[in-house]
Amino acid sequence: MIAQSKIWFITGTSKGFGWHLTKLLLSKGDKVIATSRTPENLEKDFPDNDNLLALKVDITSDTDVKNAVEKSIQHFGRIDAVVNNAGYVLIGSIEELTDQEFRDTVNVNLFGTLNVLRAVLPHLRKQKSGNIINIASNAGYVGMSNVAAYNASKFAIIGISEALRLETKDFGIKVTVIAPGQFRTNLWESGAIKFPSSPIKEYSTEKFEDFFKNETGKQVGDPYKLVKIITEIADLEDPPSHLLLGKDTYDMVIEHRINEKKEFDKWKEVSLSTNFD
Repeated sequence: MIAQSKIWFITGTSKGFGWHLTKLLLSKGDKVIATSRTPENLEKDFPDNDNLLALKVDITSDTDVKNAVEKSIQHFGRIDAVVNNAGYVLIGSIEELTDQEFRDTVNVNLFGTLNVLRAVLPHLRKQKSGNIINIASNAGYVGMSNVAAYNASKFAIIGISEALRLETKDFGIKVTVIAPGQFRTNLWESGAIKFPSSPIKEYSTEKFEDFFKNETGKQVGDPYKLVKIITEIADLEDPPSHLLLGKDTYDMVIEHRINEKKEFDKWKEVSLSTNFD
C-alpha cells in the first residue's frame, strides 16, 4: 500500500531535525507548514515550492501559534501530522541559573509545545485523525548534572505525551514521544545551546562549552535516518508511544531503568509499610 501524501505542521525548522525533516518531506511531495523565527531562510533553502508554507511564529505566544494554525488550515485545508521540535539546551547548574533563564527555557521547550497542542487539537479532533510527534531527549528520562532546566522541560514533554495519548485515543489521534541522543546537526553553530549569564567557577560549566565545540560534526547519529523514521511513524496504524533513537540514548535509558528497579526493590519494604495497620 502506497502511503498518501500528508500535510505537516513542524516547529523549529530553521535548523537541526526540523530542517532535515522539512527537506525530506518536500522531496517526497508532502506539504509542510514550516514554522521558525526566520522563515525567510527556509524560503531561500527551498525556493518556489508550492508545498511549503513558511511562517514566522513565536511559539511562546499562544496567540501567535493559534494564528499560524488558522493560516495553515486556510492555506492547505487541514493538518495531518504535527511535530513539536523547537527548543534549546541551557547548560548550567541549578545554583547558577537565574530565575529568568530557567523560566525562558521551560517557556520555549514546554509551553511552546503546549501552545501548539492546544491550537491543533480542535482541528485534529474534528477530523478524527492526526499524528502528534513530540521531540524530547534522553534528558527527559535521565536527570543529568548541569542541565536541570532542560531536564525539567523534557521530562515534562514525556509526561504530557503519555497523558495526551490517553486523552485523544478515542478521536483517532496518535501520539508518539521521541527521545534522540547525539545526532550530527548544526545545533552548536545555530545558537541552540546556551550558557548561564553568571557562571560559578566551582561548577566548571565551561567544560561543557569545550565539549560541544569539540564534538560538533563528530556525532554518530545520522539526522536523515531519524527524520525518515518520523515520516514512517506517521504511516503506522499503531505507532509507539515512546521511541528511543540512538544507541547512546537506548543504552542510557535502559541502564537507568535497571538501576531504578534495583533501588525500588531495595526499599520495597519501606514503600509498602505506609498503610494503616
